[in-house]
Amino acid sequence: METTPVAVAKQSSGLSIVWSILLIVFGVLAICSPLAASLGVILVIAWLVLFGGVAQLAYAFQSEGIGHIVWKLLVAFVYVGAGLFLLTHPGVGVASLTLVLGIVFFAEGVADVVHYFSVPKVDGSGWVLLDGIITLILGVMIWTGWPSTSVWLIGTLVGISLIMTGTTRLMMSLAVRRLAKAL
Repeated sequence: METTPVAVAKQSSGLSIVWSILLIVFGVLAICSPLAASLGVILVIAWLVLFGGVAQLAYAFQSEGIGHIVWKLLVAFVYVGAGLFLLTHPGVGVASLTLVLGIVFFAEGVADVVHYFSVPKVDGSGWVLLDGIITLILGVMIWTGWPSTSVWLIGTLVGISLIMTGTTRLMMSLAVRRLAKAL
């Protein structure tokens, strides 16, 4: 096995190309089945919250002082409870996450529009206004369509993100491969 920088670049770019293609395929699958992707996202979040609660529980017994222990135990039980609730009620989790996302988009859009009008204009600052308006519209669309938007929104956004990440990674990997070949 060669360990020259060029050989390592070729080998790692090959693995990166495979990973890129998998990301694109999973992105397409998520867009084709957005509800399943949304439920998958919620289940991953549920398990992460549950594991976080267990870690908090273990951490609570390493704390000093009754106030710290009680507080950490309370946080641990909230995490464990939330994780178990999301595992047993993933549809509610999808709807909740969709609503939160709509609120975040709305708030971000308002902040961008306010920012645009509160700072001096420079070349390209119109993009801030456009971004703010589009983000604001997305937030309103999610909010007014909620809870029916819950069925497709999270999975579709995850799918688009996977496709974009996979495509970007693929282009970067191909560039590394071309550079390695040129060397």
